[in-house]
Amino acid sequence: MYISQQIAADAVHQVFAGRNLTIALPAALSLFPNATPQQKGAAADLSYGTLRFYGEIDAYLRALLEKPLADERIHALLLVAIYQLRHDKADAFTVVNQAVHAVSQLRRPAVKAWAKGLVNAVLRNFLRQQAQLTLKLTANEVATYSYPQWWVNKLKTQYPDAWQGILSVGNQHPPMSLRVNTQKIAIADYLQLLALSEIEATQVGAQSVILTKPVAVEKIPGFSDGVVSVQDYGAQLAAHLIGAEDGMRVLDACCAPGGKTSHILELAKVEMTALDSDALRLERVQSNLARLHLNAQVIAGDAGSADWYDGKPFDRILADVPCTASGIVRRHVDIKWLRRETDVASFVAQQAKILPSLWQMLAKGGKLLYVTCSVFKEENQAQIDQFLQKNADAQQLPIEQALAQYNVAHIQGQLIPSNSHDGFFYALLQKN
Repeated sequence: MYISQQIAADAVHQVFAGRNLTIALPAALSLFPNATPQQKGAAADLSYGTLRFYGEIDAYLRALLEKPLADERIHALLLVAIYQLRHDKADAFTVVNQAVHAVSQLRRPAVKAWAKGLVNAVLRNFLRQQAQLTLKLTANEVATYSYPQWWVNKLKTQYPDAWQGILSVGNQHPPMSLRVNTQKIAIADYLQLLALSEIEATQVGAQSVILTKPVAVEKIPGFSDGVVSVQDYGAQLAAHLIGAEDGMRVLDACCAPGGKTSHILELAKVEMTALDSDALRLERVQSNLARLHLNAQVIAGDAGSADWYDGKPFDRILADVPCTASGIVRRHVDIKWLRRETDVASFVAQQAKILPSLWQMLAKGGKLLYVTCSVFKEENQAQIDQFLQKNADAQQLPIEQALAQYNVAHIQGQLIPSNSHDGFFYALLQKN
């Protein structure tokens, strides 16, 4: 287990140096080529868990230390071990002993002697003082909710009746949702396939099921054959809300990794253009389209510019714009700690550039579906309100009735994160 602790500590250390966990974890794993699959899996769990509850764990650690640790790697190792002691089911004294062994394996002999004693003392003090520390930290909202204080304050203001629930759901393990291509198989028949593979699942929509326990994609029946895709239930609503019909010309702007692109193509025979500024991410779009046996014109280009545009209007545009991703933090646990409050204004400015640019490409009478995976109102309805004030030919269409049939928790187009779906925002605009 100490190898898993070492890998997780290295990944956590990299995150606080500014790297995304999706990059940091593979980099940390590469340092231990002889790690077993079980050790690698445990390291991933420890990395995600430590960052998920970092606000709480760091508060405990700071209360236990007389002064901040100069060695950030030892600090990260202690965070991982305290996460295990606080949230994992591993034996407490085993965790302590393994952490002491892990620090002894650091490739810096000068720190080993004092570090082993420090790690042992801090973790054993945590075990003795945990109850008292918990009481002491009751008023500390960062420790209580494991979010930055600015994030807590913002949700308190914007969702006075729902902020605690949003924070709580964001600290849960995300559900694994599947989108079934009902052009290829009936949902009832697919549920039977899952049952035959001893995979428990619950149907949550006409095309969606949620697995009781996550499963590796290669073990999901029909995945390799394009029968089913992995996609959050909240994200699946985009293809339905945009209302694309056979023969229409459709643009999916900021399309990577292609989940919404392919879903629209599964629902209607449209002329699809898939646009994204990241050429590398477009490779994944192409891969998804190939797996599902679907076709689209895939273009590398900036949605905030018309450099790539051929001048022919689109009947439908999906504007899945860059955002803080504050509505999907349970899937990307590092976001809470890498984001800064100033980033919100930066994303708002980027969205305010993209939206009018795409609007010029929309045919008269056409519809644009504005989407974010954020719960911050500046990026969502406030952004739409600003756009409507500046564009007299734009009308926001009501979608509450449409959302009601999908049984999602929402407030005026804002999906409130729940056990079934993430926190997406939807606004449907029509060009008069």
